[in-house]
Amino acid sequence: MSTVKVPCPQCKKKLIWSSDNPHRPFCCERCKLIDLGAWASGDYQIAAEMNPDEEEFSTGMVELSNWRSPTIH
Repeated sequence: MSTVKVPCPQCKKKLIWSSDNPHRPFCCERCKLIDLGAWASGDYQIAAEMNPDEEEFSTGMVELSNWRSPTIH
């Protein structure tokens, strides 16, 4: 079986692609958290076009003052 090396998406360090790496596809926890922070801050975005026939997401939301926790039986 051949060893496949891939670059870390964050720091570009070469790493062995293995299920033994808990941070895959990143080389370490630090690179993984840097990438997560970039998503959370809006640095990465997925482009999408609004469909004029669909209502916006925010119009279907309930105001917090009217929200009640669902009853679980």
